[in-house]
Amino acid sequence: MKLKKIIGLALAGVLSISTVGCSSTKNKEDDKKIVVGCNLVPGEALLNEIKPLIEKEGYELEIKVFNDYVLPNTALNDGELDANLFQHKPFLDKTNEEKGYDLVAVEALYGCPITLYSEKRDSLEALQDGDTIALTNDPSNESRSLRLLEKAGLIKLKEGELVTPKDITENPKNLKFVEAEASLLPSILKDVEAAFINTNYAVAAGLNANEKGILIAPLDDNYANIIASRSGDEESEKIKVLKNALTSDEARDFINKEYQGTIVPVF
Repeated sequence: MKLKKIIGLALAGVLSISTVGCSSTKNKEDDKKIVVGCNLVPGEALLNEIKPLIEKEGYELEIKVFNDYVLPNTALNDGELDANLFQHKPFLDKTNEEKGYDLVAVEALYGCPITLYSEKRDSLEALQDGDTIALTNDPSNESRSLRLLEKAGLIKLKEGELVTPKDITENPKNLKFVEAEASLLPSILKDVEAAFINTNYAVAAGLNANEKGILIAPLDDNYANIIASRSGDEESEKIKVLKNALTSDEARDFINKEYQGTIVPVF
């Protein structure tokens, strides 16, 4: 009797596992929710704007807002998100390299020119000997900022794909540099002579590039913000629905009207 009971329990367990497996597969097939991670500006507003387009295709859009540049890719890699919208491709490539992720760029959406803001100097020429400039501490944007200063003739740098202040070879004005998380740079601006601030954080902090920007990066499609997904998901129906909505006329018109050239669609 004991043997029969044991066999019966084992069979019940197998049936239970089999049933759960079938249920899980069915749920995956019937999943009609697209979960997207983004930063506050412009991601949240843009995604809310195109929600009706997503719903027309039979999907629900769930938006998760992050206030940093690390967690959105971690969440995407871990399967908590279907896609994210906050970064350019050089940043994504560096994250994949450092973290061992396999995330891919799906579509370029809009350009967010990084800008050097100042509340104490009204031009690059007004920067004085020993002035301090704040930089974001992520490698791709820090390197991008330093290259802009080099192009403007303020410093010279070693050759290389990514550079830091340690790679400065000539610094006639003895400029000093501090590094901080991108989200903290607007609050640091008052404590330094100038700070490179990414557009999403600048807009959220009420900074106007035309008023306080003393150096604005030219538009470069290589630094356009992208939709990112896990490798292998980029051709899924979910991602196609999301991409179509984010590259629609409605999305383009919203960006142009809302940001008046501060953020520029590239699709």
